[in-house]
Amino acid sequence: MRDRVLSGLAWTAVVACALALGSVLGDTLLGGWSRLSLCFLVEPVSDAGREGGVGPVVVSTLAILGVCLAAAVPLGVGTGAFLAEQRGAWARPVRLSLEVLAGVPSIVFGLFGNAFFCKALGLGFSILSGGLTLACMVVPILVKSTEEGLRAVPESYRLGAAALGVGQADYLGRVAFRVAAPSIGVGLVLGVGRALAETAALIFTSGYVDRWPESLMDSGRALSIHVYDLASNVPGGEPSAHASASVLIVAVLAINAVVSLFGRWARP
Repeated sequence: MRDRVLSGLAWTAVVACALALGSVLGDTLLGGWSRLSLCFLVEPVSDAGREGGVGPVVVSTLAILGVCLAAAVPLGVGTGAFLAEQRGAWARPVRLSLEVLAGVPSIVFGLFGNAFFCKALGLGFSILSGGLTLACMVVPILVKSTEEGLRAVPESYRLGAAALGVGQADYLGRVAFRVAAPSIGVGLVLGVGRALAETAALIFTSGYVDRWPESLMDSGRALSIHVYDLASNVPGGEPSAHASASVLIVAVLAINAVVSLFGRWARP
């Protein structure tokens, strides 16, 4: 009886999560179905977003995400691997600092990015400033997932590699990282999801400009900011807001699928 009750509660939780996701997708798609088309994805914004498409916004979003991942992945994965291999007393305060950093509100990251990247480094309101600010938010997630994934690798793998004379670098690259790939993929998905959905941090760093970006030093409007602006500041912009939100959700689902496939392929 206890097993049946627990199984029922588990299935109830699964169904509730599925219904929650389905309701969000359904409401978003129904609200923006009239605006969704291929032209909507490639045309520029017009009439404050009521007409036209989201072409420049999508390009800016992808550019910001690219800068974020280019800065966060090497730093996060490298730091996670280093912490997983170290047992020194100094590693504990580093982990505590990363955990605190992961809980900092996004608006604080936005103010920091505005003060440091935009003003101190002279990058201004730009795609580069927005991407680097998001990288600061994603790094703690990648560090934690990488460290936990590498710590979960069986010790017998390390001993076997040492018995064969395999160096630490080769062990990490050819054995440990492949075994920990699913965990690293989960951290990457969580980081990308947070980066794509971020609004507060990008308002202070990448800006509002909705024209086609010509370089990383141009200001660019992310999809999350575009949805926020249409829903709160543009009368009659609700259909475009729902359509833009649908594009954002589909992008997150596509990235999740790609990372999942990569994790399966990398697993030995």
